[in-house]
Amino acid sequence: MSSKYAIGVDYGTQSGRAVLIDLSNGSEVAEHVTPYTHHVIDEKLPVSGIKLEHDWALQHPLDYIEVLEKSVPAVMKESGVNPADVIGLGIDFTACTMLPIDEAGQPLCVQDAYKDNPHSWVKLWKHHAAQDEANLINELAEKRGEKWLPRYGGKISSEWMMAKAWQILNEAPEIYDTADKFVEATDWVIGQLTGNIVRNSCTAGYKGMWHKQNGYPSKAFFKALDPRLENLTETKLRGEVVPLGSKAGELTPDMAARIGLAAGTAIAVGNVDAHAAVPGVGVVTPGKLVMAMGTSICHMLLGETEKEVEGMCGVVEDGIIPGYYGYEAGQSAVGDIFEWFVEEAVPAYAHKEAEEAGENIHVYLTRKAQELKVGESGLLALDWWNGNRSVLVDTDLTGTIVGLTLLTKPWEIYRALLEATAFGTRKIVDAFHGSGVEVNELYACGGLPQKNALLMQIYADVTNREIKVAASKQTPALGAAMFGAVAAGSAKGGFDSIVEAARKMARVREETFKPIPENVAVYEKLFAEYNQLHDYYGRGANDVMKRLKAIKEEQA
Repeated sequence: MSSKYAIGVDYGTQSGRAVLIDLSNGSEVAEHVTPYTHHVIDEKLPVSGIKLEHDWALQHPLDYIEVLEKSVPAVMKESGVNPADVIGLGIDFTACTMLPIDEAGQPLCVQDAYKDNPHSWVKLWKHHAAQDEANLINELAEKRGEKWLPRYGGKISSEWMMAKAWQILNEAPEIYDTADKFVEATDWVIGQLTGNIVRNSCTAGYKGMWHKQNGYPSKAFFKALDPRLENLTETKLRGEVVPLGSKAGELTPDMAARIGLAAGTAIAVGNVDAHAAVPGVGVVTPGKLVMAMGTSICHMLLGETEKEVEGMCGVVEDGIIPGYYGYEAGQSAVGDIFEWFVEEAVPAYAHKEAEEAGENIHVYLTRKAQELKVGESGLLALDWWNGNRSVLVDTDLTGTIVGLTLLTKPWEIYRALLEATAFGTRKIVDAFHGSGVEVNELYACGGLPQKNALLMQIYADVTNREIKVAASKQTPALGAAMFGAVAAGSAKGGFDSIVEAARKMARVREETFKPIPENVAVYEKLFAEYNQLHDYYGRGANDVMKRLKAIKEEQA
């Protein structure tokens, strides 16, 4: 009998990637990346050149289809696999990445009548221009004692569905009125493959405040927020919410011809990139925190009960693995901070030395940083270059470095930035653990753990926990493919549950990162200082970061 395969398509911030997976052992047979033609649209709209305001981040939905049309045929060609042996396809996506569509399911931004209005476009996860709406949602929900608010750590984010939808209503009511629905990009792409849009429980739960038992927040809440929003959930957000692992439908003949697969191939419901990584590293039981590490970090954890945890991004029943409560927290900049430092602040001599050594600048800085003892630089940083997601949930916070002198070297700053992101993760681990959601070990996946052993050792030392690293370089895509295989089911050569798929297909590296006791001891002292700075700037003792931001906006 021929081997069976599934395809996972991982949609990131800059590109999409298709990975063909062998279901017998989880090995990656072929992969292909398609960069988005329009990248992140954060300065001006394509063609018209209409300028965008601060904190906007948009995308072009047809870039997502291009990924399918280029990357799926490419992995099929490279592998030589018969399309009939690809039994399922799943995707994962950044979130909340949302768009307004018409009754035919077409994005408003591709239509001449609306393409010059920024609100007709896809709002990428890191679109932060709905912060005013998010603040008002949080204020009213707290005042009314809304029961759903504690499930999101007491605050919902400007990145999420409700704030973004309300921003459209406030700033472009004609787009709001014209839109038949607002949908997550992951659900829209699945709808393009199957001809039928369904909403997945993961994005609906974490980003749309939907609850398996209680549904969305009440009409009364939305009416109190803005009378025009009273019917939001039964109009613009209507549609069946389907659990992860479900089959969304089958590949239509038209899309099959365009992407080189067989019509009728099982298509799984959409998923969030980080959440798909959890089964991808084999985590299907509580007590194990999975860190999807890249430009930002998403932290995911399974629990058996629903608890309130400060600053968590959400707890959703069946939100990650069916049968458990899935907890999520996150840091909104990690790899992005290291990239900022390299691109904007590293002196020419360091670039020259790296070049002479034949090293990438990150490798050079890491090597030099590794020679330092813990605490030797006298530096400490707060990791808020893109605001704080957990535990403070405040996009108006900014970064800071304390302890700079005339002798400070670039690799000392680089190490302090690595450490700052580890301290941010430690705050999240402590918040979960202190609220009765156990964190006993850490799992890491994504680009950073594959590239930077020093970073992973720092995380092990700062959290005082062993860290296991995914063997797969494409863990979200692997997890998405697993869900594709579950959508197909065992009768077609797939699996009947994600637990079974993970047992067969997930792999972690043999090498782990264990805490080094003498490092742990010094990091405890540094973390105590980080904590004080964190609370001083982040909990209202000194709002200097926000005042500076306000002055900056006045002068813009």
